Amino acid sequence: DLIPLMLGAALAPIYPVVVLLLLQGAGGLGKASAFVLGAVFVRVVQGIVFGFIFRPAVDAEAAAGLALIGPTLLALIGVLLLIAAFKKWRKPADPDAPPPAWMSALSGLSAFKAAGAGALFVAVAVKQWVFTLAAIAVVEEAQPGLSLGVGLYLLFLLATQAPVLLPLLAFAVAPARSAQPLAAAHGWLVRHNRVIAMIVSLVFGLWFLYKGVTGLLIVG
Repeated sequence: DLIPLMLGAALAPIYPVVVLLLLQGAGGLGKASAFVLGAVFVRVVQGIVFGFIFRPAVDAEAAAGLALIGPTLLALIGVLLLIAAFKKWRKPADPDAPPPAWMSALSGLSAFKAAGAGALFVAVAVKQWVFTLAAIAVVEEAQPGLSLGVGLYLLFLLATQAPVLLPLLAFAVAPARSAQPLAAAHGWLVRHNRVIAMIVSLVFGLWFLYKGVTGLLIVG
């Protein structure tokens, strides 16, 4: 049940686009790493706070109420992703449009501000919030115990960073040799961002909506 959540949270193309953009500027490795650490920090805080909110529900044996949380969140993710896919479909890409202002501003950030931007990226993204809460609910519903539950959530967190770990490692090991391939990857993601986001949102939206609705029917 965690695997689709991992994939859905990890495949948002805008996250690696930002990291690759930061890597291309001065002090790129430090800024990109700070951005990722900021995003990871927020997910860790979310896991600590909401893990301890869901856990008392398990300890109190509120099984029926807890069983509704996971499917409800999955259905909500499905609806949000389908709405996102529809919006992407209705708004054709303009190849001559300038890059968004926020992307231009990123290159001028300090490492400290890049960390804040990474934290803000996760903190204000509604879909990422729901992905995280759904992952916590799935883990707690299985009642694996505290140690295994923490390990499963950390596995989810690691999976959300999978698309950016390889570029960061490649740039750290061989900055000169990796610069051109990473720039090419960034350009490809920017050019195809709309199509990737639309396909990912449609496929995972249908999947999560199906899982959520069938889960609610079973519980009901």
